[in-house]
Amino acid sequence: MKIDTKDISLKEGIEKEWIITNGIGGYSSSTVFGINTRKYHGLLVAPLTPPARRHLILSKLDESIEIDGKNYAIFSNMCKNYIAEGFKYQTEFEKEYIPIYTYKIKDITIKKLICMEYGKNTICILYKIENLGQEAKLTLSPVMNFRDFHTMTTNHEFSINQKINGKKVKLEIDNNSNNPVYMHISDGEYIEHYNDTFRNMYYIEEEKRGFFPEENLCVPGRYEIFIPENAQKEIEYICSLEENIEEINVKKVINKEIIRINELMYKTGLLEEKQDIEKMSKEDIEKRNLLRDFCISLDNFVVYRPSFALHTIIAGYPWFLDWGRDSLIAFEGLLLETKRYDVARDVLLTLVRNIKFGLVPNGYSGYDNRPLYNSVDSSLLLLEAAYKYLQYTGDYKFIENQIYDKLVLVVENYIKGINFDDNNIILNSDGLISSGTENTQNTWMDAKYGNIAFTPRNGKAVEVNAMWYNSLKILEELSSKFGKKKEASKCKELAKQCKESFETQFYNKKKKCLYDVIGDGKIRPNQLFATSLSHPVLDPNGEIAEEMFETVTKKLLNKYGLKTLAKGEKGYIDVYEGDGFRRDSSYHQGITWPWLLGLYYDTINNKIRFEKDRIKKKELKEKKQEFIESTRKTFIKEMFERGTIGSISEIYDSKMPYLPKGTMAQAWSVAEVFRIIIDYWKK
Repeated sequence: MKIDTKDISLKEGIEKEWIITNGIGGYSSSTVFGINTRKYHGLLVAPLTPPARRHLILSKLDESIEIDGKNYAIFSNMCKNYIAEGFKYQTEFEKEYIPIYTYKIKDITIKKLICMEYGKNTICILYKIENLGQEAKLTLSPVMNFRDFHTMTTNHEFSINQKINGKKVKLEIDNNSNNPVYMHISDGEYIEHYNDTFRNMYYIEEEKRGFFPEENLCVPGRYEIFIPENAQKEIEYICSLEENIEEINVKKVINKEIIRINELMYKTGLLEEKQDIEKMSKEDIEKRNLLRDFCISLDNFVVYRPSFALHTIIAGYPWFLDWGRDSLIAFEGLLLETKRYDVARDVLLTLVRNIKFGLVPNGYSGYDNRPLYNSVDSSLLLLEAAYKYLQYTGDYKFIENQIYDKLVLVVENYIKGINFDDNNIILNSDGLISSGTENTQNTWMDAKYGNIAFTPRNGKAVEVNAMWYNSLKILEELSSKFGKKKEASKCKELAKQCKESFETQFYNKKKKCLYDVIGDGKIRPNQLFATSLSHPVLDPNGEIAEEMFETVTKKLLNKYGLKTLAKGEKGYIDVYEGDGFRRDSSYHQGITWPWLLGLYYDTINNKIRFEKDRIKKKELKEKKQEFIESTRKTFIKEMFERGTIGSISEIYDSKMPYLPKGTMAQAWSVAEVFRIIIDYWKK
């Protein structure tokens, strides 16, 4: 995608963000105008123990150019009472495989290409300069830090120790001798600075989130590069936590990344590998580019955990790590639809390696990799993901040898009961699962501020019991196939009891839907789990399910997802804004979540699957196509015109103009939307 930056305002230029990643949890991110608006923005944000302990290393690389004795600053920064307006020299921003900035100053055109080396904490920047006029001098100033990316260096004075060896510089920032930073440039002279501090960098998005928005950064030196008259020149700059960066060829790094993405794109099987783009129709080119952009966006979330020697899934950028629940919901769209089955096996093995008392970790601490277990549903989602994996691959050997025993362990522990980490999971005499406490946030509606759980949903939650039934049916089927008749029989009886109790206890006759939690009649989207899983606990075309689906459609569905609470219900909030308390209190009280479209889509698919009447089946297929087309149009526009270029945000406001909020790029948002619109390629 190309943006003519002369046609957009400052506000638009800082609201459009971009992100690229390195496959181990690190990333590079900023805005279209190169103004960092978050404390999380930076050209190199590197995990010290991948993918965790992410640190801001290189915030920016500010450029200026001197022509005929006059200096032109082409960088853009924001302070509380001042804005450096280098964006006025910017003519274009492009983001296809990588972000590219273009500037024009008199007779000089500068292109700035940014790429991360895959698998390394290394950022590479290539400057392509075309000078049609007189000689000039380009100055590059690294703006740096060494801090945990959740923190800020406000009123901070830096300690800088640097060693210069030709065109290579070794930096120890704030005495971090165990993690030196290396810089290298292909041309020019490095001039060391002393006690040079960029004071009060202002992050407007942090202020919106209720945080103090200013911090200091350091400028350890500058590079000065001579640009001859009437000449073309390329300059390669590298910043890294790796030592031997002088051997890196930046152009090769960029080409290697393009090849890697293209291989992922063709691996999906949705395109012919040998295509002459010049002979392709406009529609086919648009189709290819959209698939490429989704493959890039999906790949951003796939990371390698060296401590496990396995791949995992980052839940969202910039601030989330790998979460069990998010990984399992994103699993099908992210890995199965893209045919990344090797990574899918890794993710399943990652999720089962630390099961405790039958609980799949909901995540890992960002500081010490300690597994966290505040989740009642992650373990049940594991069975659904394993079952989906079999549907795509038929790889029963892998499931039988490495996953099945863990699935049995999950179900056995849920039967016995789990009183760990306040999950309070109990199988009641009626065959239904209850869990949690008033202070627990162990379902996906997990917002908590201090000791306040805004949506504890303790008791018999609708989606937990739909997942419990589904899990029993899956384990029954697998046990039967693997010759475990006793286990299969036990699961069959428990599933029968669960289904009977579910049908009688969860129906909310007054509101023509399902109770969210038995005794709680608020209309929420969680009831769609009853009809969307591989083994739906309700007949998707039965009277209760029909009423429920109609209620959800009318009360919760919009173009961007499903609202977490129906308008008119007590506590409804439709705009996500303010400080931490206000945002967390609204998170699941009416805000729209795109990933929930996947539940709606799967419910339609199950309605088609179980419908026996030919005419009704045809009508359902037509409704499905309308839904797919609406989702496709909405999110093609969303990925390129608002929010993060090439990705989808975590949440949206639930009223016009439905602004994107939350994380700038969310795994289950992208994965579920991709899974829906993939029919666009399959036609």
